[in-house]
Amino acid sequence: MRPEGAARLACLLLLAAAAAGHGGVQPLSRIAIHRARVALDASAAVRASPELLGTKGEGTAWVNVDFVIPHPSDDDWIGVFSPSNFNASTCPGSHGSGPGPVICSAPIKYQFTNYSSDYGKSGKGALKFQLINQRQDFSFALFTGGLSNPKLIAVSNAIAFANPKAPVYPRLAQGKSWNEMTVTWTSGYDINEAYPFVEWGIKWSPPVRTAAGTVTFDRDSICGDPARSVGWRDPGFIHTAFLTDLWPNKEYYYKIGHMLPDGSVVWGKLSSFKAPPYPGQKSLQRVVIFGDMGKAERDGSNEYANYQPGSLNTTDTLIKDLDNIDIVFHVGDITYANGYISQWDQFTQQVEEITSRVPYMIASGNHERDWPNSGSYFNGTDSGGVWYSTDYGMFRFCVADSEHDWREGTEQYKFIENCLATVDRKKQPWLIFIAHRVLGYSSGFFYGRDGSFAEPMSRQSLQKL
Repeated sequence: MRPEGAARLACLLLLAAAAAGHGGVQPLSRIAIHRARVALDASAAVRASPELLGTKGEGTAWVNVDFVIPHPSDDDWIGVFSPSNFNASTCPGSHGSGPGPVICSAPIKYQFTNYSSDYGKSGKGALKFQLINQRQDFSFALFTGGLSNPKLIAVSNAIAFANPKAPVYPRLAQGKSWNEMTVTWTSGYDINEAYPFVEWGIKWSPPVRTAAGTVTFDRDSICGDPARSVGWRDPGFIHTAFLTDLWPNKEYYYKIGHMLPDGSVVWGKLSSFKAPPYPGQKSLQRVVIFGDMGKAERDGSNEYANYQPGSLNTTDTLIKDLDNIDIVFHVGDITYANGYISQWDQFTQQVEEITSRVPYMIASGNHERDWPNSGSYFNGTDSGGVWYSTDYGMFRFCVADSEHDWREGTEQYKFIENCLATVDRKKQPWLIFIAHRVLGYSSGFFYGRDGSFAEPMSRQSLQKL
């Protein structure tokens, strides 16, 4: 291995590890929506336009929101709700003997009304929001009282995308074998309502169609709050197809689609990818590894509490340099959704230009844990593990799940041991171990607070491997 190559890879891994200690508060969690009151004011109003979005098949749209209120304040704000009906009638189940909340779902984003110039003087203003197709309609609500004591004053008209169910946000990933690619996307179509598939092939050859499987989950599948309460939002249907027997380094074109009962097809965008090299193939292979990117809003929403300001910069830089990237590893802390399910749609749309073109591989981080307060295997209830290996040309990647036990004798330890031991270093000299949390040394305050300099048991258990 060339020294400069080793140094370059070390820098990439250090950058990923250094980000692992990132803190912050999910912006939507600042809204005390369970304490909201309703005090509709006939002299206040909110109007959103246009009412119909994505008429040419677009998955994003800009919306103008005009509003007026008789007594403006710097604490006033506009929240975007989806579905558009978010009153108490939509709250799940019984609330016991006492009265329940009047609003039981958080908005998907918000902006303060004083972003609009002269609002404080006139009580009139206008804001722009960027919406993405999230399978339901939208409305905009005007609140006073700030985020900690919200009072609902006015609600806008409902707006929607022309086809809320349309297939969107394709993401590629390596399959179980080196010559397999998975295509995953989201839609509003149940498999009994429309047949999901990928049409794909190489240039100048007839395309083939591969069926996709469909999964979803409901509120009862979630372990705890806020994901099963104010952060809940229907995730739609998630479809995955497996494209197999790919020719190494060959460019393939593909489209996601759904066939309706009448035989017509609702199509997604046409895209392409380059098939992986075979294990040991000597060619230029460009790998990007990072962690803790999160998501951000292009319209400036959540600005006061947007704790991932560099997210868009990172995304846009990757998109700009995409022709020089073969595969991406996002090593944990993917969205920082922290139980607000709407944020996963926002993230998959943000990275779509990347994930639709190159394999986007992920590892689990502490912000992806499913069980509340399960920050490590010493605390809380085990919610399962995700670890895997993948071969890419001269690379073997062993991807661990730092959120679950990897001490000697555990299932994950055996996986890591086997992954490292079975690689042929003559064919694949680049053997890369990936995990989210810090294994060796960190200056993160949270480790120092516990009297440690790294994740417990990482060096003791894994270093000898």
